[in-house]
Amino acid sequence: MNEKARLYQRITSEMNEETVLARMRMHGFWPASAGVPPDPPEEVKDRQRIEKEIARLAGERKVAADPEKALAQERKRRIEESRKRRAELKEKRAAEREARQKEWAAFRERSVVHAGTGVSAGLETPGRSSLEELVRRGLPMMHDGQDLARWLGITIGKLRWLTYHRNAAALVHYHRFGIPKKSGGIRAISAPKASLAVAQRWILTRILSRLTPDDAAHGFVHGRSIVSNAAPHAGRRVVINMDMKDFFPTVTFRRVKGLFRRLGYNEPVAVLLALLCTEPPRVAAELGGKAYFIALSSRTLPQGACTSPAITNAVCHRLDRRLTGLAARHGFTYTRYADDLTFSGDDATAVGRLLRSIQSIAGSEGFVPHPEKTRVMRRGERQEVTGVTVNDKVGVSRREVRELRAILCNAARLGLATQNREAHPDFAGYLRGRVAYVAMVDPSKKSKLEAALARALEAKT
Repeated sequence: MNEKARLYQRITSEMNEETVLARMRMHGFWPASAGVPPDPPEEVKDRQRIEKEIARLAGERKVAADPEKALAQERKRRIEESRKRRAELKEKRAAEREARQKEWAAFRERSVVHAGTGVSAGLETPGRSSLEELVRRGLPMMHDGQDLARWLGITIGKLRWLTYHRNAAALVHYHRFGIPKKSGGIRAISAPKASLAVAQRWILTRILSRLTPDDAAHGFVHGRSIVSNAAPHAGRRVVINMDMKDFFPTVTFRRVKGLFRRLGYNEPVAVLLALLCTEPPRVAAELGGKAYFIALSSRTLPQGACTSPAITNAVCHRLDRRLTGLAARHGFTYTRYADDLTFSGDDATAVGRLLRSIQSIAGSEGFVPHPEKTRVMRRGERQEVTGVTVNDKVGVSRREVRELRAILCNAARLGLATQNREAHPDFAGYLRGRVAYVAMVDPSKKSKLEAALARALEAKT
């Protein structure tokens, strides 16, 4: 700092503004008529800030002189800050809770969030279905229960009703009855009631029918039949026929859900589709005078639902591929019609090894061949595949054809009623069915059998 600046600082520090201004006027440095100029705005702000800081420091100086008071003030300040933080946190949590509640309410509106004990896992799993996979397969786009309900043409509430699982239910979506098996015993049938049947037909038409079954599968496949299943085994030295034990019950809810997941659907949609296609076996019971249907085990494919055969074909795709490869390694041919597995070949010495390998592969795929329904048929005996004779060519047994011809001939002479020994309610329809079956298997017999049927029907009166 130079001498002039020091002099100026000394003068201004020792005199007030009025004295300095008077001296400046006297010496001609300031006009006599001009007042004191205003301070620059920046200096005003700086002065206010400095004065505020001086006041704060003065306050702290006073407090420092009284430690108890200082502690009390600090405690009060911290309490106020803590209360403020708690209030802000409470308000934030309330806002977050409200947002979650709104999101949850919106989710409930568009999906099913609970479908009963043991089957609801996955309904709240986030994520969308694979658009790429669904487009590739030509399947309907669905990401939640609302999408599925919209495709089915029902409300989300009705979808909840159709899919809800109860271990003890007063109302179920299936009619249950039994039909006699050809081999003896009763086959339990679970036929879906109207609302569920409509939903299952949609699943079959729009999803399951678009899947391509393995070439070895012939049951419930368009363009294939018991004849196409039997034809590859005609004229072979040895034919092996095996039935799967508890075929439909083996396909559980979890396996069905896994199938829909592999098709590209996310977890919630796969769970709902699986619930629409499965049902536990139940038994009727009465409690407190009210009838209930009690679940005997977990949900499986019901025999009687239109979706069950197509699902088994899809679930068995890897099984069919593995058994086809196994058969080829031994020089055999393999086909499957539902739960009926057939192998045929000319190397009789390979039968033992083949049977052991079949047991192992089927077991690893979750199926068990029925020990009492495995037959090895050699050329010297009648070889039959799904009811069709295959010894030399595909055909119907001579005994069955002779029996049918005899019935038609006697009916033409004596009347239909005389041949209805088993009291069929629609005997004419029964005969038409038998003739159509033989004609399908062996078209060469079609014309003669249809002519004999016409004569029998003409003579019914």
